[in-house]
Amino acid sequence: MSEGSGPATAMVDRTWPQSLTEVPYWVFQDEEVYKAEQENIFHGPFWSYLCLEAELAEPGDFCATFIGGQPVLVTRDHDGEIYAFENRCAHRGALIAMEHYGHAKDFTCVYHAWTYNLQGDLTGVAFEEGINGKGGMGKDFCKAAHSPRRLRLANVHGLIFGSLNNDVPPIEEYLGQEILERIERVLGGRKPVVLGRFTQTLPNNWKLYMENVKDSYHASILHLFFTTFGLNKLNQKGGIIVSENGGHHVSWSAINREAEAASHYKDQKIRSDSEYQLEDPSLVDSFSEVGDDITLQILSVYPGFVLQQIQNSIAVRQVLPTGVDTTNLNWTYLGFEDDSEEQQLIRMKQSNLVGPAGYVSMEDGAIGGFVQRGIAGASNEFATVQMGGDQAISSESRVTEASIRGFWKVYREAMGFSIEEEA
Repeated sequence: MSEGSGPATAMVDRTWPQSLTEVPYWVFQDEEVYKAEQENIFHGPFWSYLCLEAELAEPGDFCATFIGGQPVLVTRDHDGEIYAFENRCAHRGALIAMEHYGHAKDFTCVYHAWTYNLQGDLTGVAFEEGINGKGGMGKDFCKAAHSPRRLRLANVHGLIFGSLNNDVPPIEEYLGQEILERIERVLGGRKPVVLGRFTQTLPNNWKLYMENVKDSYHASILHLFFTTFGLNKLNQKGGIIVSENGGHHVSWSAINREAEAASHYKDQKIRSDSEYQLEDPSLVDSFSEVGDDITLQILSVYPGFVLQQIQNSIAVRQVLPTGVDTTNLNWTYLGFEDDSEEQQLIRMKQSNLVGPAGYVSMEDGAIGGFVQRGIAGASNEFATVQMGGDQAISSESRVTEASIRGFWKVYREAMGFSIEEEA
């Protein structure tokens, strides 16, 4: 919440309750908090998803992306290695690359034609020697000292992560074994193929979307399509994995044909029956993704990455804050090089399940905005996340908010908010 002027302006108390079950609404509204996140989180000791290795298949391929609000350029050089550096000219700050994806021999800033190679080294300065012995750079000018800052990089089964902080732990330590195994389950030993991409603009703070991703029990309540066509119900086999530090999570469910179809939803007076039918029932045809019965796996990596398996719809999502109450959500749909034509067709059909108009997830694009609007006058009040207890631990039940509590545990430690002591 931005501070106004005049005697009626109320100061926001930024003390955080000790319990993980209360989340103050000002954390979604305050401009100063948003600015502090850029430094403490996105420039802090955390790994952020950048792009897919498959999007940098050939030397010269590049991807212009972001860590938080920081523009970043990721490239593959002729030595076969992947590099990443700030997408900002060291001269006057203009973007080095303008396109989101492309192929280049090198990069030349449009403003004053400073040139950089694929590793981010400054290799050329227009009129460095001046003209006719006049002007130009001074004798002590050194190109090697004027290159964009490089990032640390990590590759996890073809997912490229980067960090602007030298103190970030190794990616294996950062993720933990359980999260690594669940990434490997979907991507290990397979070569992804990009089927499509788009960017969705959300009318809410980025953390509200991450809460939504980590909220395992809203899915079959909010999303009518799930229960109508039996894709996901809370009485299916499943559970929640919360990483040791709390920041990462996996929510999963598997086929349970013996479960009573919808009685739990009827008992709770939750919509579970519908007159709607599919014109093309083949939309929900599927095949076993990796030889098991898991039909849904939503995995998140702190602060803003999601790997999705919903039936055979595989996608990665990159969550990028663009303002206190705006967020860009980048989706990339995946198939795999060894998919049959029939499998690829199923994936393409099921891409209609997710996204801004997806049969499943269209509500997710709206619900964050409903919350952002609903809390407009409640800066000093709190959300309650008590479902499933007060801890941020793994659970055999998906009727829990444990992974949301884990997100806030890591968040408030990173931000250094003072914790209110228990009475």
